[in-house]
Amino acid sequence: MKKIGFLSFGHWTPSPQSRTRTARDFLHQSIDLAVAAEELGVDGAYFRVHHFARQAASPFPLLAAIGARTSKIEIGTGVIDMRYENPMYMAEDAGAADLISDGRLQLGISRGSPEQVIEGWRYFGYAPAEEETDADMARRHAEAFLAVIEGEGFARPNPRPMFPNPPGLLRLEPHSEGLRDRIWWGSSSNATGAWAAKLGMNLQSSTLKDDETGEPLHVQQRKQIEAYHEAWKEAGHEREPRVSVSRSIFALTTDLDRAYFGHDRDSKDQIGMIDETTRAIFGRSYAAEPDVLIKQLAEDEAVQAADTLLLTIPSQLGVDYNAHVLQSILTHVAPGLGWR
Repeated sequence: MKKIGFLSFGHWTPSPQSRTRTARDFLHQSIDLAVAAEELGVDGAYFRVHHFARQAASPFPLLAAIGARTSKIEIGTGVIDMRYENPMYMAEDAGAADLISDGRLQLGISRGSPEQVIEGWRYFGYAPAEEETDADMARRHAEAFLAVIEGEGFARPNPRPMFPNPPGLLRLEPHSEGLRDRIWWGSSSNATGAWAAKLGMNLQSSTLKDDETGEPLHVQQRKQIEAYHEAWKEAGHEREPRVSVSRSIFALTTDLDRAYFGHDRDSKDQIGMIDETTRAIFGRSYAAEPDVLIKQLAEDEAVQAADTLLLTIPSQLGVDYNAHVLQSILTHVAPGLGWR
């Protein structure tokens, strides 16, 4: 069995061809899609976070709303850029969203990818310390966030508080028990995957990764997953970790499917520069008839190694079509791979 979720980048555009033309459209449609996905048997509803863009941002109101409208589906992110985050405020928001959903939050965080504006995190009031990179700052914010959601008291109470305090140092509220075990790190390299394992975070590996060996993406990701598991074992954590990979997968079962995605039948991995110094490999899309997809995905070493598969969805095509995309995978592909 493999958990299967969807991952939305939350694009909207005023284009007449788009069914998601405003931020309001995106937010309401995302809630509706999560409800529909739960009814179909999908395991997770995940959202990417980008700032200064017509895409998903400020995830906690959306996650809380989905949590209130659903009862089983996991709700999460893939990923929140920690360069932009206040760890204290984020811990309160995450605790509230997790309690509303009765412990279904699966929170993916990371150092983020290139954004729409230059050093956008500075507009949010953050800057790297002396001799610190923006990636270092993201990891520092992440470690501070992990520390405060543990639930241990750390703040000295006011001797004359407005309301009575419990004894001892105070923690942030609301605290949600168990959330610390449901934090994921979005890793693009073997080294950061191992770092995440040492800190006891689950691993998210997307359709983009640092090109460290020149091998196909799925092979590099499989090796990253192996390195992550080895680092987890060395760290001596007691629980079993979770690992997700993201893929664009479309089962061509209708003429509309073929019109939208038939051109991706022969898609290949792509190589590019994600910034001035980082060579990256971008994963292929999968688009084919279900019997072909079953064979192709059986050969994807990272998909086979992960316990969770996140399907990237074309959010601008609307709720009904995206529900069809998910149902096609669950009905026509997953059983042939032993995932259902």
